Amino acid sequence: MSKVFIDLKDFGAKNVRYIDTRFELGNGDAGRVMYEAGHLEGAIYWDLEKDLSDMQSIYGRHPMISKDKMTNLVEQAGLLVDDSIVIYDQGGSPFALRAYFLLEWAGFSNIHVLREGYEEAKNVLPVSDLVPNYPHTNVTLNWKDEQYIDIETVKKIVAGEIEAQLIDARSAIRYRGENEPIDAVAGHIPTALNFDWEQLKQNGMFLKQDALKEKLSGLTDLTKPVIAYCGSGVTAAPLYGSLKEAGYDNVKLYVGSYSDWIREHEVETSL
Repeated sequence: MSKVFIDLKDFGAKNVRYIDTRFELGNGDAGRVMYEAGHLEGAIYWDLEKDLSDMQSIYGRHPMISKDKMTNLVEQAGLLVDDSIVIYDQGGSPFALRAYFLLEWAGFSNIHVLREGYEEAKNVLPVSDLVPNYPHTNVTLNWKDEQYIDIETVKKIVAGEIEAQLIDARSAIRYRGENEPIDAVAGHIPTALNFDWEQLKQNGMFLKQDALKEKLSGLTDLTKPVIAYCGSGVTAAPLYGSLKEAGYDNVKLYVGSYSDWIREHEVETSL
């Protein structure tokens, strides 16, 4: 069973590389401002839209980045594939888990998301407003392409050509098509189940592993491939990580998500 999240009390600060991913949807500069005002000592900053998404792509609102961009991001941060890495955001947010997914895709294995987030961590760990400068590295990444699902694979799942369960991480009213505040078309990808990612957290942090297992283990077959998606691929990342933590053996992420699907394909509603 994967251990995606880590608690403050469960790791030592020595020999850990921190990645700060704080961000605010709709206010693209907020995360960098927060980081420059103070961050865990030694942390680098990765921005959801400048670093962790390809905002020039047409394939959704926060599309997948290329292997070249991910390699450059890792090397500029001075990371090595065997580094012990702890990623954090505000707490109970999707941004650290987006970075987690991308690092896992790139072959990193000693990576965790801090369950409590920065607001709790700053009371326990050293903080600084200094931006560290790590020597660039030269890495060969071991890509796990099977974790990333593109629209062609989703089409085959919907058509019944591939056995897998799509799970929509958006709110129930968006899934059902009752209200759609962002995308041009309301509804969900055909055959998808719904599980609102907001149920995965409480008091600004993600639930413990036992609680995640209780909430998620009955959602579908634990051994069946499951694919998390949302509106733009961002809030699907917490569902992706929580499914892994809850004991699902084969979890994947459709980064393009609903905003990519509706460019050319029909949807379902539950009205």
